[in-house]
Amino acid sequence: MRGVLGLLLLGAVAGAAEPVADEALSRIVIDGTINPAVADFVREAIARAEADHAPALVIQLDTPGGLLPSVRAIVKDILAARVPVIVYVAPSGAGAGSAGVFITLAAHIAAMAPGTNIGAAHPVGGQGEEIKGVLGEKIENFTASFSEAIAQQRGRNVEWAVKAVRESVSITAEEAAKIHVVDFVAKDLEDVVAQADGREVDIGGEKRKLKLSSVWSEGQVRVRSYGMRLAQRLLNVLADPNIAYLLMMAGVLGLYVELTHPGVVFPGVVGGICLVLGLTALHVLPVNASGLALLLLGVALLVAEAFLPTFGLIGAGGIAAFLLGSLFLFDTAGTGVAVARSLVFGVGGTLAVLMLSIAVLVVRSQRRPSVVGAEGMVGALGVARSRLAPAGTVLVRGEYWTAEGDEVVDAGEPVEVTAVEGLRLRVRRARSRAAERR
Repeated sequence: MRGVLGLLLLGAVAGAAEPVADEALSRIVIDGTINPAVADFVREAIARAEADHAPALVIQLDTPGGLLPSVRAIVKDILAARVPVIVYVAPSGAGAGSAGVFITLAAHIAAMAPGTNIGAAHPVGGQGEEIKGVLGEKIENFTASFSEAIAQQRGRNVEWAVKAVRESVSITAEEAAKIHVVDFVAKDLEDVVAQADGREVDIGGEKRKLKLSSVWSEGQVRVRSYGMRLAQRLLNVLADPNIAYLLMMAGVLGLYVELTHPGVVFPGVVGGICLVLGLTALHVLPVNASGLALLLLGVALLVAEAFLPTFGLIGAGGIAAFLLGSLFLFDTAGTGVAVARSLVFGVGGTLAVLMLSIAVLVVRSQRRPSVVGAEGMVGALGVARSRLAPAGTVLVRGEYWTAEGDEVVDAGEPVEVTAVEGLRLRVRRARSRAAERR
């Protein structure tokens, strides 16, 4: 009995001696545009922080903007997170532009480093151009209401949130903290933790005080950093409408070269890889089905023009369908995503030049005298291999033919073909001695 009790006590002491895992802040870094890959990264980071029982997730942010659908997905994930999310615009010189405004406003705690800025959230096209007309007005109204709703939920400056969209205003970190766009200015992560500790935040409708004192160790904050997976890093590069468009065009060009020149291999392999990567990017971008159908129709017509020359008629229709499909390839009305018009017209102009060149070559080839078949034989020079009196054998273009002469021709003399009659040639003595001798 005493031995059993001794073992139990020893186990209890050993259990008490086991080190308890130190708490650490979870952290991710977003440095670049906001796209579907970044949205997926943020979603995974929030889930991992919850699974690791982290006291908070810090998103270090530096972005010029990004895609509106991706921003909406990130905002929804932050608002629904069961772990406090701290957005820290850093380092000095960084900014939360356009899409970054909404992510910062949605955070439970929003902080900025000195020398950073926030604002300029007016919606623009894929290359920063203004979206004009009714479409631009609709997107602006929607984005302004989106910004207003986030600011209201987090108790931030609603008036400024709307002005950032409608008037594209931008302010410094100090101004943002002063008018309550963000909570405070912090020089580094330790300063962020020190100022955020003890603040009350709303987690799923429940008020909760941040308890961050457990993440300190010898004057430093313990951090558990998460990085993007390889697939996310690749998609982060591809999820740009212009890059996706160029990959698609490179893929189509490579496959076309392979089909017209079988056995070259390299263009087909590279084209296939580019096409798959382009389709992967299109999978996460808001593609307009009608625009994609027009684009594919244009490509098909351009390929048909190469195989069935019609003096550019099919090619012109293909270029028109190609340009229209490129312009309508993405759902610009709902997202603002679009291929840069300069890129579209640049590619379209290149194709137009190629089609014009093909049409010119076709016309020239049809005007050129035939060099094959019966017509191509007329006028060809050869050598009599036997005496023609009037029939005999001649060598023309490396082939032996039975021939009849209009006059007697001795063996070895040059002859000229005057007509083709079935499998027989009619020849005469050549006026020039520059006969073909093989």
